[in-house]
Amino acid sequence: MNRPPSWYEASARARVQSLLDAGSFKEFIGPEAREESPHLQIFDLPKQFDDGMIIGRGTLSNQPVLVAAQEGRFMGGAFGEVHGAKLTGILRAARAAGDGVRAVLILFDTGGVRLQEANAGELAIAEIMRAMLELRAAGGRVIGLIGGRAGCYGGGGLISGCCSGLVVSEQGRISVSGPEVIETNKGVEEFDSADRALVWRTMGGKGRRLLGVADAFADDTIESFRAAALQLIESAPRFDLSSMLAEQARLEKRLERFGGCKDATEIWAGLGIAAPTQIPDLDADAFVEIADKVQEKSHDAR
Repeated sequence: MNRPPSWYEASARARVQSLLDAGSFKEFIGPEAREESPHLQIFDLPKQFDDGMIIGRGTLSNQPVLVAAQEGRFMGGAFGEVHGAKLTGILRAARAAGDGVRAVLILFDTGGVRLQEANAGELAIAEIMRAMLELRAAGGRVIGLIGGRAGCYGGGGLISGCCSGLVVSEQGRISVSGPEVIETNKGVEEFDSADRALVWRTMGGKGRRLLGVADAFADDTIESFRAAALQLIESAPRFDLSSMLAEQARLEKRLERFGGCKDATEIWAGLGIAAPTQIPDLDADAFVEIADKVQEKSHDAR
């Protein structure tokens, strides 16, 4: 029996082509435009014609969407000037299009900001978040999909928190600070980055789904991500003051409830899961059944 295409193993272009309706994707600023970073040659680093960010339009179940996909195999999907500008541009294009675009899909796969383009990358993160919130305030929807090799770290983690909704797989990880960063600054006693099981329990997709950081859980297949994205396009929460206040109250309650926990399994037990240590071993269907029962409801920002 043929194995369904893996989201984790696929390239950014393969994810886009397989996620959208067949033959519907039209790339903006494609290979012929060669939108390369102007900074990497200073450091004698290889460039890529699309700077690791693919943007364009297409349809998802016949609904018009704009899409942006990060290539985690190029510089870990890190944000630089051109990389970030392309994402900002497509968010602004969606706002200008109004009802002509059903949603913007962002296929995250990033370790954060490029050290070689630190200032430009940080500015790009701020511009992206502004463009995203302006789009959402105008009634637009932004759905993030996370399940690639690089995860969603640093500035990518901040941006993901501004999305209308997030889909994550077990392979996806979401955090502002990566494991090595935490260990370097706080010590191995605080967080052992070599303990892969600890990393996945803390930052991996199952834990993020149970806490309400992610709104849907997908198996590691293109079709599973597609189905989850379609569901979130329909159910994405509104973006207004009442939803923001409700989310702030939820996060304060969560911190009070779980702030003293030393391991994710303590949090899962606190959520009422009878066998929390078994969560990492559950297949997708069994996990979703549990998550749908106990996952905290999110209202907006994460």
